[in-house]
Amino acid sequence: MKKIMNKTVLKTNLHKLIDQIESQNLLEEYYNEMKTLIQKTKVSAWDSLTEEQKKEVLLSYEESENGDNLLDNDTVMKKYKDWL
Repeated sequence: MKKIMNKTVLKTNLHKLIDQIESQNLLEEYYNEMKTLIQKTKVSAWDSLTEEQKKEVLLSYEESENGDNLLDNDTVMKKYKDWL
């Protein structure tokens, strides 16, 4: 089993590896890849939804503003007990 390094050790080791690279092209490739990975982790759940999914969420929220549309927890649990 691999030993998990803490964040500081990981960063230090990553810096050491980067410092060993002499190729400008390779450094640029790694830079662009890391930048892309970081940007992907910053994407919110909302941004990952399709337009149709976003419309459904907004409609559900709108419908939830009317108390007549809401179900109590017991009703929901009974209805979906097979799913849980």
